[in-house]
Amino acid sequence: MKKSVLRNYARLIARVGVNIQKGQNVIISCGLDQPGFVEILTDECYKAGAREVTVEFSHQPLRKIHVRHQSVTTLAKVEEWQKARLEYYAQTLPCRIYLASEDPDGLKGINQKKVSQASQKTYPIVKPYRDRMENKYQWCIAAVPGVAWAKKLFPDLPKGRAVEKLWEAILFTSRADEDPVAAWQAHDDDLMGRCAYLNSLGIAELRYRGDNGTDLTVGMIPEAEFKGGGDRTLSGVFFNPNIPTEECFISPMKGKAEGIVYATKPLSYRGQLIEDFSVRFENGKAVEVKAAKNRELLEEIISMDEGAAYLGECALVPVDSPVSESGILFYETLFDENAACHLALGAGFTDTIRGYEEKTLEECRELGVNDSMVHVDFMIGYEGLNIDAVTRDGKTVPVLRRGRWAFEL
Repeated sequence: MKKSVLRNYARLIARVGVNIQKGQNVIISCGLDQPGFVEILTDECYKAGAREVTVEFSHQPLRKIHVRHQSVTTLAKVEEWQKARLEYYAQTLPCRIYLASEDPDGLKGINQKKVSQASQKTYPIVKPYRDRMENKYQWCIAAVPGVAWAKKLFPDLPKGRAVEKLWEAILFTSRADEDPVAAWQAHDDDLMGRCAYLNSLGIAELRYRGDNGTDLTVGMIPEAEFKGGGDRTLSGVFFNPNIPTEECFISPMKGKAEGIVYATKPLSYRGQLIEDFSVRFENGKAVEVKAAKNRELLEEIISMDEGAAYLGECALVPVDSPVSESGILFYETLFDENAACHLALGAGFTDTIRGYEEKTLEECRELGVNDSMVHVDFMIGYEGLNIDAVTRDGKTVPVLRRGRWAFEL
């Protein structure tokens, strides 16, 4: 891939993704797959005004070794220096950039029960720091190719060509292959316009019906609103948390979901794939899950804590989005969730509450925003899905028909 194209992509992440403000610190979290691009991105962060850029590398094989040899107690231990680092982050609010590139099967065979137990012990220690930072800093998840990921998508190609083809797919779906800044401004405007229309309806329920058996009704929080595209920190800085993004999303009312929904794409979770699965809800809670592959892992997700079995997000994505039109199943939630409507188990978004700036996190959650240590998106959209909005005054308004928007702006 040409360096000029990669530099444009890096500039997009730095200036449109996290929108670095002069003097801010930046943390880049990434794998070992594209060190050359990380160098370019680091340079672009400094050019955008960053004071200091820190790169934190991770490696799936090392993660497997640590989990194999460490006890749950050791895995869950949050050392004093780690608490001090979290405190520093809570005080300074650095921008966070996450570069996805991992092998979808890279943690196959890991002791998932051990990982869950460690996470459950760690979460109460980390949560207060996260709550202090929520809605206050810019963050962005983007992607770069990893060899194993590329070969998963394009198994018949040599490694080099597979990586190049994945680069092409990432740049196309991220609207980064021509004039990224102009493309994203127009795209943000379109998503925000669609959210404004949806919010004007006064939606009480969303009804999902599909010829694959999906039959689900989800209740909305009266004070909640759809959001899409870019977001703003509490201090007013505009940023784009996901590159790519195609969704209009909302946090539903905890406890208001009835029926069954069938996933239409595999779910990559902790380096393993959950395939051909369904979730049945009663009184808002996932009470039954089925899966052709890794059902136990799906059950692990909904048992992580009290909120993990409830919905935290309903996201609307048309099937003619660039990600969907690429024809690629990415085995990576960042992309696959932008190819299809999706739901999320676990934590909701407090900033979907109107006037959240004047409310505490607790007040937002009391209104019905779910709270959990997990947020796991799974895809349910396809050409056979219809979604209707039932408004608070009793009208039924089509939102999607056959997977596509049922309204024009």
